[in-house]
Amino acid sequence: MRLTILGGGGFRVPLVYRALLADRGEGRIDRVVLHDVDPARLAAIRRVLAEQADGVADAPAVSTTNDLDEALAGADFVFSAIRVGGLAGRAADERVALAEGVLGQETVGAGGIAYGLRTVPVAVDIARRVARLAPDAWVVNFTNPAGLVTEAMSRVLGDRVIGICDSPVGLGRRVARVLGADPARAWIDYAGLNHLGWLRGLRVGGRDLLPALLADEAALGSFEEGRLFGAEWLRSLGAIPNEYLHYYYANRETVRAYREAERTRGAYLRDQQAGFYAAAARPEVRALDAWRRTLAEREATYMAANREAAGDAGGRAPEDLEPGGYERVALDLMRAVARDERATLILNVRNRSALPGLDADAVVEVACLVDANGAHPVAVAPLPYHALGLVAAVKAVEREVLAAAESGSREAAVKAFALHPLVDSVAVARRLLDAYRAEHPGLAYLG
Repeated sequence: MRLTILGGGGFRVPLVYRALLADRGEGRIDRVVLHDVDPARLAAIRRVLAEQADGVADAPAVSTTNDLDEALAGADFVFSAIRVGGLAGRAADERVALAEGVLGQETVGAGGIAYGLRTVPVAVDIARRVARLAPDAWVVNFTNPAGLVTEAMSRVLGDRVIGICDSPVGLGRRVARVLGADPARAWIDYAGLNHLGWLRGLRVGGRDLLPALLADEAALGSFEEGRLFGAEWLRSLGAIPNEYLHYYYANRETVRAYREAERTRGAYLRDQQAGFYAAAARPEVRALDAWRRTLAEREATYMAANREAAGDAGGRAPEDLEPGGYERVALDLMRAVARDERATLILNVRNRSALPGLDADAVVEVACLVDANGAHPVAVAPLPYHALGLVAAVKAVEREVLAAAESGSREAAVKAFALHPLVDSVAVARRLLDAYRAEHPGLAYLG
């Protein structure tokens, strides 16, 4: 089985390869093709993977290419983890938004819209190439904004593109741990959009354990989302929100923390990863060790500004430092499809009729049953109005981004910014679009 990774020079690729090294049995991935537009990054990650594979019998063979069509031809699975504009683009997205006093996170608010506007055209081109060169391949999308990009690609590939994210996995794992439950044996009732969902129940043996957690003040303060949102707010919601909802529930405080920070998250990662790639290019440096150190620093500083805004100055707990697990989701998904090893996973897929209030083609993030025929969303109870309102508003924004990317319409792009709950100003929306077009040559297509 051949896996092609687009964005193969990306920092998190070794997580995927580590999962592949641990996989055994028939139908496993035995060949990995890395594609990237940056030869230096590609060479650095190949060094890391070679060191990971050292001493591992039957490690998947790794090859690299800068030719997209060559990478796609003959692939069984295509893992898309591209970053259009790189981390410098993310840093610019954050800076432009904060200058207007609004959030510029890479998937949320103005930053997410800007990132989507320059990523969707590239993702659609990739989808068309997959349809032509590898029509039987399954595309696993991790490219952010994951839900939006998956929906764009699904207009070409249908159900053969499936979006993944590590946030719901990490949330479910943390809640299960606090409750003393095995995440693998629990049914997690989770619903929403990518980076905009709520864990509404965790059932073991037919019994929902979440009410007991919500009633326990100490338990709520013992894990990351509990400290981020506070016990009182979680009890008011009757659910545990995805960590990214902190940008909505504490928007003013978070914007203030981001503006007062020495560097935005994107700028921090840009500088940190530049250091890693420079080190990994030196022959005397063990690239795998440099990668592990950089990963540990990255995880320790995740959402630091949000924790500061929430008054949680103690840093991340050791049990929360494990990477979210998107590589496990990707591996479980590929195994379920390739081997018909049925699995239940929280994924980004076309809604059909799973989540009431959204149309059939809207990509949503819900629990899915996965088998050789793909991912099948499980019907969920309707969201409460406050949640449905946010979901509907953000889905409307995503649809305007897709319309702008397809038509080049400036009007649609302005509408996307203006309709977002965290922008809520037509005048600011126009200024944002003009500023982003000045920063990113790739947005020149927008009138």
